[in-house]
Amino acid sequence: MDLKSLYQEILNEHNLNPSHKGTLESPTLTLRGVNPSCGDNIYLQLKIDENGVIADGTFSGSGCAVSQASVDMMLDDIIGKPKEEALRLASLFTDMIHGTAEDDSELEALEEAASLKNIRTMPARVKCAVLGWHTMEEMLRGGRTEGQGSALHCPAE
Repeated sequence: MDLKSLYQEILNEHNLNPSHKGTLESPTLTLRGVNPSCGDNIYLQLKIDENGVIADGTFSGSGCAVSQASVDMMLDDIIGKPKEEALRLASLFTDMIHGTAEDDSELEALEEAASLKNIRTMPARVKCAVLGWHTMEEMLRGGRTEGQGSALHCPAE
């Protein structure tokens, strides 16, 4: 199987059968992420435990296959991890998408999300791929541990 077929298979699986689509009961954080250039719109919910570990997460909303699959892969990567590790993975993912992180051994930490590496060759899809990751970063870097917020990400350039 070539890389393009593998990418398509992973993307389709996460888009058509997402593991984390839904809502959480009593989330610690909820934040809306919007990509105004294409209309992708997600609500990300995370449950953070007393040790700062992401105990659970879900997303809802609508968008293209890339945005939906990417946020589902992101949740696969960050659930069970400390906030600091989730932020490190978000930074690595963003660097990968922008072409500044290409070392395959380093990208292994992203697991299936690394399959989105070639999105950078499709500029219109970059904002879709990073929407969930940017929303998660906004939640965790904002220093909030409870409540709701709204953030517009990936503004039109």
